[in-house]
Amino acid sequence: MRALIALTLLATPAQAWDFTPVPVCTIAEDTPTLSIRVTYDPSQPEPYAISLTRPDLWPVTNSFGLRFDGPQAMTIGTARHRVSNDGRTLTVSDTGFDNVLNGLTLNATATALAGGTEVPFDLTGAAPAVEAFRACGVVPSA
Repeated sequence: MRALIALTLLATPAQAWDFTPVPVCTIAEDTPTLSIRVTYDPSQPEPYAISLTRPDLWPVTNSFGLRFDGPQAMTIGTARHRVSNDGRTLTVSDTGFDNVLNGLTLNATATALAGGTEVPFDLTGAAPAVEAFRACGVVPSA
């Protein structure tokens, strides 16, 4: 029976970072504990956003951070985050996201930090999606 379960797990497709260019440029990754969306919407005053949705409520806190662990480890933070009305989605938006995109591309894991809550997520396979995201909306020069 264990062998059958192991074969079933091996045959299950691996979760992967995904990029879609429409209607808004989006990088997405869903895990059992966290749904991550990075978006670029040039129609917004702060066109870049990252939204992290989880089954549990995010704590009320004055700051939010992302810790990236790997070859280019760094921690970035902000006090400009907001939590959805249902308390499950935390979003940060800004005019630029180089640190976030570099962190996703150059590291092995990331951890969302809110108050005493730490929610880790794997970055395996994120680099190709981030590369496509960076090119999203760029018009080649003639």
